[in-house]
Amino acid sequence: MRRIRLSTGFEIELDGDILAVLEALYREVSLKLALRVSFEDMMREIKGLVAQMDAEERERYLVESLFLNTVTYENEMLDAYVRKLTGGRKKGRGPQAGRSA
Repeated sequence: MRRIRLSTGFEIELDGDILAVLEALYREVSLKLALRVSFEDMMREIKGLVAQMDAEERERYLVESLFLNTVTYENEMLDAYVRKLTGGRKKGRGPQAGRSA
């Protein structure tokens, strides 16, 4: 399996797992810059990764990215619909979840 490298030197295995790429970007860019990462910083890093990929790898990751973004979008739309149905209340996961006030 081929690997590509972030500017930090961290290597990412190109196995089609977009979440591994996102996690590496978060750990190696966002966290190392103490969450003070700019749009330009992240775009530079992403462009550097894409430049190291061949056409087949770019296509595979684009398809995976579109799928992940579609699922995320659907979940956000469903969450907004549920909030509308429940009058803006959202059940939490803590000990108070499900209890009426």
